[in-house]
Amino acid sequence: MKTDNCTMPVDGRLFLCRGVPVLRVLLLAFVLSVVASCSDDEDGPKRVVLVDATHVLTRTAQDLKTYIPFFDIDVDPEVLEHDVDIYKVTYKATYKGAEITASGLVVLPKSSHEFGMVSFQHGTISAYSDAPTAQPINSTQLILYAALASTGFITVVPDYFGFGESSQIFHPYYVEEATADAVIGNIKAARELAREKGVGFNDKLFLAGYSQGGYATMATHKAIQTTPIDGFDLIASFPAAGGYDVKAMQEYFFSLDTYHEPFYIGYVAMSYKNHYDWQTASLAEFFKEPYASSIPSLFNGINTGSAINNQLTDSIDLLITADLLANIDTDPGYAYLRDAFSENSLLDWTPTIPMFMYHGDADITVPYQNSVEVYNHFISEGASTSVVTFTTLPGADHGSGALPYIEDFFNKLLLLR
Repeated sequence: MKTDNCTMPVDGRLFLCRGVPVLRVLLLAFVLSVVASCSDDEDGPKRVVLVDATHVLTRTAQDLKTYIPFFDIDVDPEVLEHDVDIYKVTYKATYKGAEITASGLVVLPKSSHEFGMVSFQHGTISAYSDAPTAQPINSTQLILYAALASTGFITVVPDYFGFGESSQIFHPYYVEEATADAVIGNIKAARELAREKGVGFNDKLFLAGYSQGGYATMATHKAIQTTPIDGFDLIASFPAAGGYDVKAMQEYFFSLDTYHEPFYIGYVAMSYKNHYDWQTASLAEFFKEPYASSIPSLFNGINTGSAINNQLTDSIDLLITADLLANIDTDPGYAYLRDAFSENSLLDWTPTIPMFMYHGDADITVPYQNSVEVYNHFISEGASTSVVTFTTLPGADHGSGALPYIEDFFNKLLLLR
C-alpha cells in the first residue's frame, strides 16, 4: 500500500507500509486513534464536551506484556504496569460555525493514581474503515494504544473531523484550525471521561504524531500555546515527518516530474474546495482530464489512498493543468489558492514550549527539507534551540522513519512524565 496508512493482511503475520515490515511501521498505526469523555451524574461533574462513551475492551498488563515482545520495538515489557480500559467516545465540536459530534478513542489506566495525558495523532487515511474508532477489538492498533496507556498515560487518538461520527463532513485535510479543534475537543472529552471513571489527571499534556499526525501535532501545539486551556499544562510535543509548510509542499510537488503519491495532491484540493466553499472553483482549473472529473468520486470514504493512487497518474504534467503549473505564483486569479496554502502553513508563530521535531533524511513523500526549513525558520524567529530540537533519522524514508521515531519519542515521554 502506498499511503502513510498501513494495513495488515488477514493472517496477521506480515505488515507492509511502503515496503517496510509491518511490525515496525504498524507502530505508526499506533499513531492512529483515541479521544474521550466523562460523567453526567447528578452528584458528579457535568459533561461539557463528552456526549457518550462506550466501553470497548479491557486489557490486562500481563496480557500486554505477553503481546509486546512480538512487535519489533525496543520497549521493556516491564514498563507496562496497568490494566487498561478502551473506550469509543463521541464529543461536541464546532466546525465552520456549526455544532457537530466528533469521535475518537480513549484508553484509561485502571488505577486511582494521577496520570499525564498523551494525544497521538494518526497519519493520512481516506477510508472510513481505517479510522481509529472503526478498528476491530482484536486489532494490533488497539493493542498498541493499550500498551501506551499501560505505561501510565491517559491515551487519546482522534478520528479527526470527517471520520467516525462526523463522516458526513469531507475531512478537512491539512486545514490548521479544524485539525487543532478536533484534537483539542478530544483531549477535553478524555479529561471528562477520566474524571467520571475515577482516573486522576495531573494536568500534564503531551502531543505526538507522524506524517499528517505530525502536522496535526504542531497545529495543536500552536493553538494551545496561543490560547492555553484551563486544566491542561502542555509539557512537550513530538511532531514527525509532517508537511508543516503547506505552500512549500505545493512548490515541491510542482517542481517534480513524477510524484508517487498523487492522491495527496487530490486530497488537499478536495479538502480546501469543500472547507472554503469554493463553489465557483472547478477542479478543471487544477487537474487535467480525466482526473478532474474522476477525483471527487474517488474520495468516497471507501477507497484507500492506494486505491486512489491506482486511478491517478504519477506524472505531474499529466495531472496538473499547464496554466496552474506555470502561473500559480503570479496570476491574481490564483490568489485564493496561494492564500489557502499560506493560511494553513504553520509559520506564523514561535514555539516557547518544548517541541521535538523528527524527520527521515531520505523521505521524498513528505520531503525532509520541509521540516528542516520550518525548524530553521523557528530558530531565526527567536525560538531557543533548547526549546525546539530537530532529530534527523538517518537513511529513513517516510515509511521506515516511523519506528525510530516511535522508539525515541516513547523514551523521552517516559522521562518527562
